[in-house]
Amino acid sequence: MTTEPGPQPPAVPVTAGDPAPAAAALTELWVERTGTRTYTGRSSRGAQVQIGPVEAGAVFTPGELLKIALAGCTGMSADAPLARRLGDDVPVVVRVSGQSDPADERYREISEQLVVDLSALDEATRLRLLTVVERAIDANCTVSRTLTRGTAVHLTIDGNL
Repeated sequence: MTTEPGPQPPAVPVTAGDPAPAAAALTELWVERTGTRTYTGRSSRGAQVQIGPVEAGAVFTPGELLKIALAGCTGMSADAPLARRLGDDVPVVVRVSGQSDPADERYREISEQLVVDLSALDEATRLRLLTVVERAIDANCTVSRTLTRGTAVHLTIDGNL
Protein backbone atom coordinates (compact mmCIF):
# COMPACT_ATOMS: atom_id res chain seq x y z
CA MET A 1 0.00 0.00 0.00
CA THR A 2 1.42 3.39 -0.99
CA THR A 3 0.45 6.50 0.88
CA GLU A 4 1.39 10.14 0.72
CA PRO A 5 3.22 11.54 3.73
CA GLY A 6 0.66 12.34 6.38
CA PRO A 7 1.14 13.99 9.75
CA GLN A 8 4.25 15.96 10.49
CA PRO A 9 7.09 14.38 12.46
CA PRO A 10 7.05 14.64 16.25
CA ALA A 11 7.68 18.06 17.76
CA VAL A 12 10.59 16.70 19.79
CA PRO A 13 13.23 15.08 17.54
CA VAL A 14 14.92 11.89 18.64
CA THR A 15 18.25 10.54 17.49
CA ALA A 16 18.73 7.30 15.65
CA GLY A 17 20.73 4.61 17.46
CA ASP A 18 23.94 4.88 15.50
CA PRO A 19 27.45 5.91 16.43
CA ALA A 20 27.07 9.45 15.06
CA PRO A 21 29.13 12.39 16.26
CA ALA A 22 27.48 14.27 19.11
CA ALA A 23 27.58 17.50 17.10
CA ALA A 24 25.47 16.04 14.27
CA ALA A 25 21.98 17.46 13.84
CA LEU A 26 19.19 15.44 15.39
CA THR A 27 17.22 13.30 12.99
CA GLU A 28 13.46 13.37 13.36
CA LEU A 29 11.88 9.91 13.37
CA TRP A 30 8.23 8.93 13.20
CA VAL A 31 5.86 6.25 11.93
CA GLU A 32 2.66 6.67 9.96
CA ARG A 33 -0.18 4.18 9.81
CA THR A 34 -0.61 2.67 6.33
CA GLY A 35 -3.17 -0.05 7.12
CA THR A 36 -4.27 -2.47 9.79
CA ARG A 37 -1.24 -2.90 12.09
CA THR A 38 1.09 -1.67 9.34
CA TYR A 39 3.18 1.49 9.44
CA THR A 40 5.88 3.24 7.49
CA GLY A 41 8.81 4.41 9.59
CA ARG A 42 10.30 7.66 8.31
CA SER A 43 13.27 9.91 8.98
CA SER A 44 13.73 13.58 8.23
CA ARG A 45 16.58 12.48 5.91
CA GLY A 46 14.06 10.71 3.65
CA ALA A 47 14.65 7.09 4.73
CA GLN A 48 11.68 4.73 4.97
CA VAL A 49 11.06 1.26 6.36
CA GLN A 50 7.87 -0.82 6.25
CA ILE A 51 6.71 -2.15 9.62
CA GLY A 52 4.00 -4.67 10.43
CA PRO A 53 3.20 -8.18 11.58
CA VAL A 54 4.77 -11.24 9.94
CA GLU A 55 1.55 -12.02 8.10
CA ALA A 56 1.75 -8.64 6.30
CA GLY A 57 4.57 -10.00 4.11
CA ALA A 58 7.53 -7.87 3.06
CA VAL A 59 7.73 -5.78 6.23
CA PHE A 60 9.92 -5.78 9.31
CA THR A 61 8.30 -6.52 12.64
CA PRO A 62 9.25 -4.11 15.45
CA GLY A 63 11.30 -6.89 17.09
CA GLU A 64 13.15 -7.54 13.83
CA LEU A 65 13.95 -3.83 13.57
CA LEU A 66 15.34 -3.89 17.09
CA LYS A 67 17.64 -6.76 16.17
CA ILE A 68 18.58 -5.17 12.81
CA ALA A 69 19.40 -1.92 14.65
CA LEU A 70 21.69 -3.84 17.00
CA ALA A 71 23.44 -5.70 14.16
CA GLY A 72 23.77 -2.51 12.10
CA CYS A 73 25.21 -0.60 15.03
CA THR A 74 27.67 -3.40 15.74
CA GLY A 75 28.79 -3.48 12.11
CA MET A 76 29.13 0.29 11.88
CA SER A 77 31.10 0.40 15.14
CA ALA A 78 33.47 -2.35 13.98
CA ASP A 79 33.85 -0.96 10.47
CA ALA A 80 36.82 1.41 10.94
CA PRO A 81 39.19 -1.03 12.67
CA LEU A 82 38.26 -3.84 10.28
CA ALA A 83 38.70 -1.67 7.19
CA ARG A 84 41.95 -0.21 8.51
CA ARG A 85 43.46 -3.71 8.93
CA LEU A 86 41.71 -5.65 6.14
CA GLY A 87 40.98 -2.98 3.50
CA ASP A 88 38.06 -0.72 2.63
CA ASP A 89 36.31 -3.48 0.71
CA VAL A 90 36.35 -6.03 3.55
CA PRO A 91 33.17 -8.16 3.48
CA VAL A 92 31.47 -8.16 6.88
CA VAL A 93 28.19 -9.77 7.91
CA VAL A 94 26.58 -9.37 11.33
CA ARG A 95 23.97 -12.04 12.00
CA VAL A 96 21.48 -11.45 14.78
CA SER A 97 18.82 -13.64 16.36
CA GLY A 98 16.59 -13.90 19.38
CA GLN A 99 13.11 -15.06 20.24
CA SER A 100 10.73 -13.05 22.37
CA ASP A 101 9.46 -14.70 25.53
CA PRO A 102 5.70 -15.20 25.14
CA ALA A 103 5.22 -14.99 28.92
CA ASP A 104 6.15 -11.31 29.11
CA GLU A 105 6.54 -10.26 25.45
CA ARG A 106 10.18 -9.21 25.62
CA TYR A 107 13.52 -10.44 24.40
CA ARG A 108 15.48 -12.03 27.24
CA GLU A 109 18.48 -12.67 25.00
CA ILE A 110 19.72 -11.54 21.60
CA SER A 111 22.73 -13.17 19.95
CA GLU A 112 25.03 -11.55 17.41
CA GLN A 113 27.71 -13.08 15.22
CA LEU A 114 30.13 -10.80 13.38
CA VAL A 115 31.50 -12.76 10.41
CA VAL A 116 34.72 -11.58 8.78
CA ASP A 117 37.58 -13.50 7.16
CA LEU A 118 40.68 -13.17 9.34
CA SER A 119 42.53 -16.13 7.80
CA ALA A 120 45.25 -13.91 6.25
CA LEU A 121 46.31 -12.66 9.71
CA ASP A 122 48.75 -14.37 12.04
CA GLU A 123 47.41 -15.35 15.47
CA ALA A 124 48.83 -12.37 17.37
CA THR A 125 47.54 -9.85 14.81
CA ARG A 126 44.15 -11.57 14.74
CA LEU A 127 43.83 -11.40 18.54
CA ARG A 128 44.86 -7.71 18.60
CA LEU A 129 42.31 -6.88 15.91
CA LEU A 130 39.55 -8.75 17.75
CA THR A 131 40.36 -6.80 20.92
CA VAL A 132 40.26 -3.49 19.02
CA VAL A 133 36.97 -4.43 17.33
CA GLU A 134 35.35 -5.43 20.64
CA ARG A 135 36.50 -2.16 22.24
CA ALA A 136 35.17 -0.16 19.28
CA ILE A 137 31.78 -1.85 19.58
CA ASP A 138 31.69 -1.32 23.36
CA ALA A 139 32.61 2.35 22.95
CA ASN A 140 30.48 3.25 19.94
CA CYS A 141 27.39 1.04 19.70
CA THR A 142 24.66 3.03 21.41
CA VAL A 143 22.08 0.37 20.60
CA SER A 144 24.03 -2.35 22.41
CA ARG A 145 24.68 -0.12 25.41
CA THR A 146 21.01 0.87 25.56
CA LEU A 147 19.86 -2.75 25.46
CA THR A 148 22.39 -4.01 28.00
CA ARG A 149 22.00 -1.12 30.44
CA GLY A 150 18.32 -0.42 29.91
CA THR A 151 16.63 2.89 29.26
CA ALA A 152 13.58 4.77 30.42
CA VAL A 153 10.81 5.11 27.85
CA HIS A 154 8.27 7.93 28.16
CA LEU A 155 5.02 7.91 26.18
CA THR A 156 2.79 10.92 25.68
CA ILE A 157 -0.51 10.51 23.85
CA ASP A 158 -1.60 13.61 21.94
CA GLY A 159 -5.22 13.45 20.79
CA ASN A 160 -4.85 16.48 18.52
CA LEU A 161 -3.41 15.60 15.12
